[in-house]
Amino acid sequence: MSKNYNKPDQAEQLRGHSMSRIALVDDDRNILTSVSMTLEAEGFEVETYNDGQSAYDAFAKRLPDMAVLDIKMPRMDGMDLLQRLRQRTSMPVIFLTSKDDEIDEVLGLRMGADDYVKKPFSQRLLVERIRALLRRQDAIATGEVATTEETKVMVRGSLSMDPLRHSVTWKGNEVTLTVTEFLLLQALAQRPGFVKSRDQLMDVAYDDQVYVDDRTIDSHIKRLRKKMRTADDDFTAIETLYGIGYRYNEE
Repeated sequence: MSKNYNKPDQAEQLRGHSMSRIALVDDDRNILTSVSMTLEAEGFEVETYNDGQSAYDAFAKRLPDMAVLDIKMPRMDGMDLLQRLRQRTSMPVIFLTSKDDEIDEVLGLRMGADDYVKKPFSQRLLVERIRALLRRQDAIATGEVATTEETKVMVRGSLSMDPLRHSVTWKGNEVTLTVTEFLLLQALAQRPGFVKSRDQLMDVAYDDQVYVDDRTIDSHIKRLRKKMRTADDDFTAIETLYGIGYRYNEE
């Protein structure tokens, strides 16, 4: 199943992201040229790199607000670049994948990518996925939703989540999550014992501008579990109910 795709209004397009810096990393010069032109027309600042190593060297000096990475590149591929980035930042990352690279897509999400777009892709869809991730990043950084119940520090058994600081601890151990992983864990932990369907989790993690399917949510949950187990090998708080969804069981 998937969500519908709608075009945001102009006011929303211009609000908050006019100077966001997007890094495009791909060895296909046609993609670099066409996508950068599209993003610049939408008001983004764009930096392009034709291999992972040159991007990594540039990021060491100054990180962009978001990176869009091809998986298969010379010198350093997208997987290696993502792995190195996740050691120092949780900035949003979108993978560009070939049509048949399903294994790479799942692996990329498990390694910490926030989303993926298959080639050939709609540039409008890529723009909207970028906007959706930036909006979530902004909400955390600026405290846009600071007056709501969801922004208060939440404690559920061994879990503590601070939405405004984007921090998570399990049994006192810090766990680094991407924006998407944080939102999914927060949605599950808000009501321990209650089942969240994949459809409901899509609504939490994405908005109406993006297509997602069940497998995308499943991949995020697998990655989330793996990260929580770095803090506790025995972490079992997220339960899968096959054919239904997921449930958080307070420990």
